[in-house]
Amino acid sequence: MNIYGLIGYPLTHSFSQRYFTEKFTREGITDSRYDLFDMPDVATSLPALLQQPGLRGLNVTIPHKQAVQPYLDRLDASAEKVGAVNVIKIEPDGSRTGYNSDYYGFRQSLETWLSDLKRTTLNLQALVLGTGGASKAVIAALTDLGIAYKAVSRTKTANNLTYNELSGVIGHYELLVNCSPVGTYPHTDEAPDLPYDQLTDRHLLYDLVYNPAETRFMQLGRERGAMAINGYQMLVLQAEKAWAIWQE
Repeated sequence: MNIYGLIGYPLTHSFSQRYFTEKFTREGITDSRYDLFDMPDVATSLPALLQQPGLRGLNVTIPHKQAVQPYLDRLDASAEKVGAVNVIKIEPDGSRTGYNSDYYGFRQSLETWLSDLKRTTLNLQALVLGTGGASKAVIAALTDLGIAYKAVSRTKTANNLTYNELSGVIGHYELLVNCSPVGTYPHTDEAPDLPYDQLTDRHLLYDLVYNPAETRFMQLGRERGAMAINGYQMLVLQAEKAWAIWQE
């Protein structure tokens, strides 16, 4: 039996397990299963898991997208570009390679969305909310697409804005990408701390959260006439990319 799975903490819900279980059934893949590995600490749990017979690949979610790197033998160019790993492939010789399929999923989904809206990247500027592993993939994709951006976090650094600094400037950044977990089920009444009253029908809100399907962040944007999308299509694209990596 080929074993695939997801590591992270806490794994309160899992798109990946549902997606791959349904994929295996739909495509008649009978020699594989997808498990959840709730892992508070990679140092105490990951080495043993990587030795598990039949393990072929892992997805990695928060908070471990950087912590797993010392346990890998090499990084693919995608992971080096982003600086974070969300896919681990167990090679035939037992060595481990880290990849990043978040970059691919976000870039493809954003390009498709912009095309559907008949918007271009010309003069488009973005705010990236949050500074975790997912934001690194988003920033890499924005950079490659030529979209200028500013990161936003609660703590001030030389290269970012804080949420308190957004009033009066948010109009210059028409693409807002929520890379934080704020608004994820069960905290569905929460949203990033933005001056939503300053949004317009030119703003585009991309929420990497997919549960609920419409987050408070998206709702508040739509109330001002903005367009909004959740992270579901990104997840589908990154999951299929992970599967392709594991089958190479």
